[in-house]
Amino acid sequence: MRIAVLGAGSLGTVVGTLLTRAGLDVSMVDTNLDHVAALNEKGSKIVGTLNVEQAVRALPPERMEGIYDLVIYLVKAFYDEQALPRVLPHLGTDSALITLQNGIPEEKVASFVGRERTLGGAVMWAAELLEPGVSRMTTDRDQMDYTIGELDGRVTERIEWVKSVLDNAGTASITENLQGLRWTKLLLNVGGSGMSTVLGVPGGEVMGNNKACNAMIHIMIETILTARALGVEMEPIRGVETEIILDLAKQDMGSLRNLIRSTASDFRDSKASMLQDLEKGLPCEVESINGHVAAMASKAGVAAPVNDQVTRFIREIQEGTRPYRFSNLDLLDLPPLSTYFRPKQ
Repeated sequence: MRIAVLGAGSLGTVVGTLLTRAGLDVSMVDTNLDHVAALNEKGSKIVGTLNVEQAVRALPPERMEGIYDLVIYLVKAFYDEQALPRVLPHLGTDSALITLQNGIPEEKVASFVGRERTLGGAVMWAAELLEPGVSRMTTDRDQMDYTIGELDGRVTERIEWVKSVLDNAGTASITENLQGLRWTKLLLNVGGSGMSTVLGVPGGEVMGNNKACNAMIHIMIETILTARALGVEMEPIRGVETEIILDLAKQDMGSLRNLIRSTASDFRDSKASMLQDLEKGLPCEVESINGHVAAMASKAGVAAPVNDQVTRFIREIQEGTRPYRFSNLDLLDLPPLSTYFRPKQ
């Protein structure tokens, strides 16, 4: 069985390392030639909440050869148009590609490689690429979770097999509601990652400030209401039903802040992947995360004023017209939560 981890950045480095350590035939594929060279010359190194050093095989996309049985796809969404055509010649009739990207990418991926080959899922842990060859885990090892599924929700032998592969790099579970699961992961990204990026701080500093945490909650409510308007049945977030978030928003903001802080406690030391990219002078995935919710909310006729502001701020940061700094918080206008729950006239 041949496996390619395509997009061996912060997460892909960890996944490829642990799968290799488990004895699987893995190629870690990335366009960052310094990173590829470091992985081949020194092996990969994982630090933080997980300490591993492992000899690995890494290569740039143009050196991929033959057919891969499984491609674990972790490329940034804005590179899809370049990356997916490159991988297509290396997919056989029975090959599978599972996208573990941010956002809701399955249909776009399937348009390149075919629905019959496409699987999807969400990574529920975080890491940061410190330097070529070195990734820092910021989530506890026992919380390295994945939730994966077939596009049509069936529990097939194929998805069971992919689960058995990913179980070597954490704990995987199978969902019959991939779309709902994707929106639940998006809920974490637009709120926590969006605010982390705008303010330029890790998740703990977002949740530790009441206004920043309130802004995160506003965005989460806007996302839940958008998904509901689109007919998406969201999965619980870390065991918490989204209906509980809406109910608490109507009753007790302090309790809701405490719930969110508890639910996302393992992301306290994590920097948003969007912020990591912007710090390196790279484009970020705003259009797949906050920008996607902004577009879907507009389509569904749902007001999402806080997410819209955060989306605009991140776009301006990416364009170089705004810095990422904590004082951006002062510029965010948070409407009363009651405005989200007023009956439509």
